Amino acid sequence: MSSRSAIVLACALHVLRPLARLLLRNGVAYPAFAVAMKKVFLDAAHDELRDSGKKPTDSAVSLMSGVHRRDVRNLGRLAEPQAQDDGFETPLNMASQVVARWLSQPDCLDDEGQPRPLPRTGDAPHFDAIVASISSDVRPRAVLDELVRLGMAQEDNDHVTLLATGFVPRQGFAEMAQLMQDNLHDHIAAAALNLQGEHNYLEQAVFVDQLSDESARRLHAVAAKAWRQAFKTVMTEAQARFDHDQQHTDPNLRIHRARFGSYFYAADKDDHPS
Repeated sequence: MSSRSAIVLACALHVLRPLARLLLRNGVAYPAFAVAMKKVFLDAAHDELRDSGKKPTDSAVSLMSGVHRRDVRNLGRLAEPQAQDDGFETPLNMASQVVARWLSQPDCLDDEGQPRPLPRTGDAPHFDAIVASISSDVRPRAVLDELVRLGMAQEDNDHVTLLATGFVPRQGFAEMAQLMQDNLHDHIAAAALNLQGEHNYLEQAVFVDQLSDESARRLHAVAAKAWRQAFKTVMTEAQARFDHDQQHTDPNLRIHRARFGSYFYAADKDDHPS
């Protein structure tokens, strides 16, 4: 194994340690994970061959991925149709967009910039109008029920109150797992492209050690406060760009996504979370 390969493998194994614990805690042992990883390597090999302009034959995919040709055929990667997005907005997707618009529209915020309770209907701004401004395919009632189910909003006296300052479900294991999946995927994708020298995405962190538990907790509070300000700034601009592109850009050109995030982690010398 080359020095570069050894470095990347060691890096990947370290990244996988918390994921391995998550898998074990949820009943996924190594044999099931190893079998599932074949599909991941086949997909990656297929993408690499495609991007380099080479034909993704069974032999080429097997050679690059190290997966036996029999498995390449059995998994049917080359013949598998790609999932198509029909553009239909699910209540979960709509819920995230409603929260984003609620947090970025000045008339939905109080004097301190916090989301104020909105009436279901009536004088603008109201909850149903926000939903309607995004899509007419999903009923406002369905979106509200989804927000309530996820612990992100509550309905009281014909008013809706937002309970979270971002799209972070308090309930719903599948939804929380989906967010973790999407956030970690894009974070690792940005870091990997930076390491390869192909891009220069923002990917920075502040690190400090030799702290007491009290100091780590105080730093967490400071980080959360900084995130709230960054969230407001970036979300306002993101909403403005989204609205602009909806009105002025050809749908065939609206094919890009962007994700901006923040995280905080603290642990002791044995990697036990603080």
